Amino acid sequence: MGMGPVQAGGGDEDGFDAAPMSEINVTPMVDVMLVLLIIFMVAAPLMTVGVPVQLPKTAAAKSSESKKPVVVSVDKDGQAFLAKEPLPAESALARLKEAAAQDPSQTVLVRGDKDVPYGKVMEVMGLVGQAGFAKVSLIANAPPGGAAPAPAAPR
Repeated sequence: MGMGPVQAGGGDEDGFDAAPMSEINVTPMVDVMLVLLIIFMVAAPLMTVGVPVQLPKTAAAKSSESKKPVVVSVDKDGQAFLAKEPLPAESALARLKEAAAQDPSQTVLVRGDKDVPYGKVMEVMGLVGQAGFAKVSLIANAPPGGAAPAPAAPR
């Protein structure tokens, strides 16, 4: 309610013993504050992009060259491959250490067939870690249409 007359007590015969209402209605103020809060929450991340700057040109070489990652694959039979060459279990660690000795900061991409047991892929990832590689990633195919696949029905 606004600042309207309110009857205080019993009143007189005509019912106009009115006193002003001294309460403030804060609901509109709260609504405005919530709208402003939402606007600032949405706008704040957009304002942190940075300052546009025209950088000078230089003849110096690029600081980071894009390196081709090492690819380790595990086929549906559980056989590991380094690039496209078979990686026998007895010499796998030695060959991976040899590759890590060339560049330990190299990224290793592990590809596993969807039918291979999870434990076999984890064994290969363990070998990659033991060899001295610090950056290991798993590769998967995105589903068609970019949507997440529906959970499989229990068997």
